[in-house]
Amino acid sequence: MIIHRNFKYRAIAFALIGSVLFNSCAQKQVEKNARQDEGGFPFHLPEEKPKRALSAAMERIYTDYASPRPEQNELFSQFKYTELEGFDYKDHDGTISRRDPSKTILYKGKYYVWYTHRETPVPPVGIPNASKSNDTIPSSDWDLADIYYATSEDGFIWEEQGVAIPRPPAPNVGHRSVTTTDILVWKGKYYLYYQAFSVASGKNGGDDCPVAVSYADSPDGPWIPYNQVVIPNGAEGEWDQNSIHDPYPLVHNGKIYLYYKSDFGERPDLVRMQGLAIADDPLGPFTKHPLNPVITSGHETSLFPFKEGVAALVYKDGPEHNTVQYAEDWVNFEIASITELMPYAAAPYVPDAFTDTKNGRGISWGIAHFINVTDNWNKFSSKLVRFDCDLSQDLHDPEMKKHRVVHSPEVYLQQGLSKKQRKLRSEKPLK
Repeated sequence: MIIHRNFKYRAIAFALIGSVLFNSCAQKQVEKNARQDEGGFPFHLPEEKPKRALSAAMERIYTDYASPRPEQNELFSQFKYTELEGFDYKDHDGTISRRDPSKTILYKGKYYVWYTHRETPVPPVGIPNASKSNDTIPSSDWDLADIYYATSEDGFIWEEQGVAIPRPPAPNVGHRSVTTTDILVWKGKYYLYYQAFSVASGKNGGDDCPVAVSYADSPDGPWIPYNQVVIPNGAEGEWDQNSIHDPYPLVHNGKIYLYYKSDFGERPDLVRMQGLAIADDPLGPFTKHPLNPVITSGHETSLFPFKEGVAALVYKDGPEHNTVQYAEDWVNFEIASITELMPYAAAPYVPDAFTDTKNGRGISWGIAHFINVTDNWNKFSSKLVRFDCDLSQDLHDPEMKKHRVVHSPEVYLQQGLSKKQRKLRSEKPLK
């Protein structure tokens, strides 16, 4: 009786499987016949994904991007640059440098920006020669630096106001250099997060600098140092064991979301990625996200609320550089567009960075930097520059949406072969 019953059930099962396989094969045949009848892809690119067989590439432009046309993608833009007025660089002799700006904020009708400011008797000797640095000779462009700030009424002409965060006396964290700052506005107070060096870059084999913070009642200060590490390096063996760089705070879901950069490996074979730490209070404690790193490329952290999620400018370094990325949940980023000539150390003006918005409006301009502007490594210095773009729901600038931009020959020729590369190719010409 049991054998008979089992045989019956097996027969039913085989019949069901056969029916499924038959229907599946029949459906595939129908789809194959349909593909043969649908002809070539339409001449006018459909705005919505057509109901037809698609290649992986065509599937991607409808599923991964906001629009199959770059000019209709709100997270695609070109970038344009303008010299800033109001800063003196001593003809870029290497003794003064301004770099790594913060987000720009608007306060009482003026824009404010903070940045790394180095003014030393001599130019930096370079990280490979860090052993030659001392209390007056910097190892790197950001060594022996303080954090300065400037104000502007139009974002083009600036007036430097002087030091905001000076190096504290030893043994406080940051007594060697304070650099790469960014701003948070939280419940009527202002917080500047920054990298705090106690040793010259290169002397310990890397850039050992945990995140510190100072706070004030006004963007003009005075700034009170917290004098404690806010976000420590990771434990030995973890991806961020050596550094927490480029702290970048935003407000989301009533919490501080602070994105940061760290490095896999050691110089010169670093692989840079971005992490996230979250806190209920600006002074911490910050909890690093368990999915870190959350962005697999990028040399700096540059993000802004966009619609219900957050967008990131992912410039330089890594397999997904030169992309704008988007995470609706603020953690899991996907490529939203691919572009070119992205701003270096982009620090945008983000009007809703701290409003806990549920409909981020995006960005249209900000401050960035150009490094080693004279291309002379013996007089290394950097300068601040303005960038403009159209990554905004409120701006319509067709020029920024062009995706066939012609650059001058000089742009390409600046990327010429080094002497070593030229010699290699001369001695053994490549076939």
